[in-house]
Amino acid sequence: MPLHKKAILLLGIVCIVAVVAFLSRGKQENAQPVQPVPAPAATPAEVKDYQRARWDPLHFKPAIETARDEQCLACHQEVLENSVRQESKAGVKAENSLAWYQTLDTYAGEQATFHWRHLKSPYATQVMQMKCNTCHQGSNPRDRAVNPPDVNNTAHVLRKNINPDTCLMCHGKHPNEIMGMDQPWPEIRDSMQNNCLLCHATIRTARHQVNFLKPEAIEKLAAENVGNGGGGDVCYGCHGGRQWYRISYPYPRHPWPGMAPETPEWAKDRPTQSPARFLSGITSNVSGSQP
Repeated sequence: MPLHKKAILLLGIVCIVAVVAFLSRGKQENAQPVQPVPAPAATPAEVKDYQRARWDPLHFKPAIETARDEQCLACHQEVLENSVRQESKAGVKAENSLAWYQTLDTYAGEQATFHWRHLKSPYATQVMQMKCNTCHQGSNPRDRAVNPPDVNNTAHVLRKNINPDTCLMCHGKHPNEIMGMDQPWPEIRDSMQNNCLLCHATIRTARHQVNFLKPEAIEKLAAENVGNGGGGDVCYGCHGGRQWYRISYPYPRHPWPGMAPETPEWAKDRPTQSPARFLSGITSNVSGSQP
């Protein structure tokens, strides 16, 4: 075959491939995400195998938004029963080690499992009322990431089972810079009497009014511990004391009595209301407290 005919043939093949790729991409972008067929949630006795269990409607919205803990724990009870290692693989004994978050007055007892700490520990039940679906909002095994990538689609959290923003609310960095503090809280808390309420008795008093916290219990516990020098630990425990991330959570600025009309530069992009799912069952209380 003459060279020029080969070139024309090759060019034609390339054009056909390009057209097919373009049409396929258009179909992919316009395709609607596959939704599980609505069906009543199965009981453990009805689940025949792991694959069917993964696709139980309880693992998807909207069913998971109203799921009760007993429904989740019917199959996942082990998350509360497992115990931590008494010795690491490197040979370090748990009894001889101390994590930074264990130094706070609000941390009691030995190391425990993640879920037990959040759901069943004495301190958690005193100041929180977390549920399984406070953190777990479903995870579709088939569609766990946006394809093609879309920065505007925040419904997917890649292959994470929990949106990290939920964890960040209580495990972010203490934002000492925007508070006008030139040093981290651990370095200045003694000069502040380890008492956050020296300032926050009148500043940002609208806090903690979300359905996974007990605002009255938090305020009471912080005030009661002021006398023994531990009031700040109640606050700092969730505002830097158990830091997992290098950034702070951008808490909404709920209006509070005496709030200045001017918005600081660092707060201009912040919302003025908590996410709707955390407000379910909450009674509005302007003079109360919200995060």
